[in-house]
Amino acid sequence: MSKIQEPNWLQREREYEDELEQYGTLPELFERSAGRNLDKNAQLYKGDIYTRSLVTADVVSSAPPGEYAALTYREMRNIVRNLATGFREMGLGPDTRVGILSNTRMEWAQVDFGLLAAGCVVTTVYTDSSPTQVEYLLSDPDASAVVVENESLLERVLEVEDDLDLDEIILLDEPTQPFDRDDISTLGEVHELGADSYEEKTYQGWLDETQPDDLASLIYTSGTTGKPKGVQLTHWNFRSNVHQIRRRIGPRDDEPDRLSIDSETRSISFLPLAHVFERLAGHFLMFGSGASVGYAESSDTISEDIVTLEPTTGASVPRVYERIFDSMREQANGGPAGPLKKKIFNWSLEVAKEYQKANSPGPVLNLKHALADTLVYSDVKENLGGNINQMVSGGGSLSKELCLIFNGMGITILEGYGLTETAPVASVNSPDDIRPGTLGVPVADVDIAIDESRDVDEEYEDKDSVIGELLVRGDNVTSGYLNKPGATERAFTDDPFDEDSDVIAPLGLRADGSGKWFRTGDLVEQTSDGFLAFHDRLKQVFVLDTGKNVAPQPIEDTFATNDRIEQIMVLGDNRKFVGALVVPNFERLEEWADSNSVDIPDSRAAMVDDEHVISWIQETIADGNEQFGKHERIKKFALIPEEWTPENDLLTPSMKKKRRSILDVYQDRVNKIYAEDD
Repeated sequence: MSKIQEPNWLQREREYEDELEQYGTLPELFERSAGRNLDKNAQLYKGDIYTRSLVTADVVSSAPPGEYAALTYREMRNIVRNLATGFREMGLGPDTRVGILSNTRMEWAQVDFGLLAAGCVVTTVYTDSSPTQVEYLLSDPDASAVVVENESLLERVLEVEDDLDLDEIILLDEPTQPFDRDDISTLGEVHELGADSYEEKTYQGWLDETQPDDLASLIYTSGTTGKPKGVQLTHWNFRSNVHQIRRRIGPRDDEPDRLSIDSETRSISFLPLAHVFERLAGHFLMFGSGASVGYAESSDTISEDIVTLEPTTGASVPRVYERIFDSMREQANGGPAGPLKKKIFNWSLEVAKEYQKANSPGPVLNLKHALADTLVYSDVKENLGGNINQMVSGGGSLSKELCLIFNGMGITILEGYGLTETAPVASVNSPDDIRPGTLGVPVADVDIAIDESRDVDEEYEDKDSVIGELLVRGDNVTSGYLNKPGATERAFTDDPFDEDSDVIAPLGLRADGSGKWFRTGDLVEQTSDGFLAFHDRLKQVFVLDTGKNVAPQPIEDTFATNDRIEQIMVLGDNRKFVGALVVPNFERLEEWADSNSVDIPDSRAAMVDDEHVISWIQETIADGNEQFGKHERIKKFALIPEEWTPENDLLTPSMKKKRRSILDVYQDRVNKIYAEDD
C-alpha cells in the first residue's frame, strides 16, 4: 500500500523542534521548567478544604475560604527539593517503592516530584479502594512507605498494615491528634527535615544518578476485566510522551494564535492523579511546559471551581462532558420561558453541528452561528470560566454528536486515545485538523499497525479503511507488567509484517524501528486518510447466537446526548438479540410527567417498572435504533433505579463502566430481558 501525502500540519509537526530538552528524567524536566518560569504561578490551591500540614508548618500560606491562592515555580521547586531531601533522610531512596493514597490536590504533585527526585518509584493507590484493595496495591509492588491524604484514608492502611512491610507512613493533612508512633509523620515534618539538610550539590547528584530508563512509577490498571496489573513505566516512557504531545499541541513561534500548551496555559485538574491520563496530561505535560495548574476541590464542585479558576484547558473523561451537556440542557428547560428557551437551545445545537461540519461556512451560516453564540454559546463558555480554548477527552469513547456540538460552539475538544501501557497518549486530534468521532492520527514517533485477523462484520468489507486490533510501538510503551511474566508475554508480539500476516501498517505510516508491538485489545478502524476511530474493546465486542458481531460502544454513544437516558449498557453475548440496561434521567422524567399530567410512582424503584415510564424510554430507544443495522438494534431493555458511580463500585475511578459488576448486580433484570430467549 503506498504512502499517502501528509498534510502540511503533520509535516510541520514532524519537523518541530521543542524548546524542552529532548532526553532526560522527570525530575530534570520539572527542574528546568521551574528554572525558566521561576516567578510564574505553578499551582493554584483552594482554601479551607484541607488541614494541610504544609500550612501548619508555615511552608505555604493559607488560602482564604473558598478562594484560591498561588505558588510560584520558585516556591514549588523549593518544596519539591526539600521533600526529596526529607525522603532521603528517612531512608527512602533509589528503587524504594512508595505509594500515594490521596485525592488529586496540590500536595500530590509536590510529593510525586519529590519522590522521583529522591530516586523512588511511585506506586499509585485509588482513594475508592477497599482495605483489601489497598493491601494488594501496596503489597504487590512491595511498597516500603505510603503517603496518605488524611486520617480517614489512613484507617484503611492501618486495617491491613500487618500484611504490609511499611517503614514509613506520611500524612498530607495535620491529624486531629498526634500519633504515638515513630513511623507516622506529616508532610510538614518531612519538609522540615529536608529543609534542615538540603544541599544543592547533593540534590543535583541524586538527579544525575537517575537514568531515563529507570523505573519511575507503577500504575495499576482499573481492573474492569480482572485483578489490576501493575504497569511498569520508566522516566522516559512518560517523558517521551510529553515530547510527542508537544509536537502536536506545543507552541509555535511562527503561529502565535494557534491553540497550544505553553507557559501561558492555565489548566484545571480534577481527574485522579492515580491514573495515567491526568498524571501525564494534567501533571507532567503541564509542569514541563511551565503552565499553571489549579486543583478543583472535588468532582462535585467542578462547576464552581472552573468559574473561579478561569482555566484555558483541562483533561476530562466523556462522562464529565456528558454531565456538562446535561447541565446546559437543564438550564434551557428551566423557568417560565422554558419552551422558548428549549427551542432556541435545540436550534443552536443544530447550528453548532452544521458549523463544525462545514469546510467553509458561508455568510448565512456565519450569521446563524453569531446569533447562536449570543443567545446560547456565550453563556456556556462563561459557565466554563470564560477562557477555555481547548479541552482534551480521553479514558473512553466520546459521542461524535457531543464532540460536534462542543467544537461547533467554539469549545474545542481534542479527543484522543491511549492506555496505561502507552503512558498514555498514542493518538490525539490536532488543533489544525479536528475530526469529531475520530481519535486523530498517531502522535510523532509512535508506530501503529492493524491486526485484521480479528473477525468483523461484513459491513466493513467494502470500506476503504482497515479495521482490526490496534498494535502500538514506541518509546512511550511499557516493557510489561510487574510480577506477571505470562501477562506480559501475551500482551506483546514480534514484528508481524511478513508475507502471510493479516497485520498491516496502513498507508505506509509505520516508521522504521525495532522492538515488540503491544496488543491494545481494542478494535480500531483507520480511515483512508490515516485517522483512527475507536469501535470497542475486543473483549466487549460480543457475538449474537446468529454469529453477528456487535460492538456496544457506538450504540451506547448514540444515547450520550439523549435527554431521557442518563446511562446505558448494551448486552447480548451469545443471545438472539441485543438488549440494554438503562438508567433513566429521573429529573427529566419527573418534569415530563408533571407537564403531561402523567401519574407515575414517587419512588425510583417503582418508577422503573411503571408502564408509562417504560413507554417513555421506548420512544427514545426506537429513535436511536434507526441508525443501526437490524441485528444491532436494542430489542428489549430493563430500567435501573440508581446511577452507576465509583462510589457504588459500578464505575471505575476514571468513570468507565464495570460491566461485569453491573451484570452481577442486575442479573435479575438481565434475566427478565432474555426470559423468552432462555
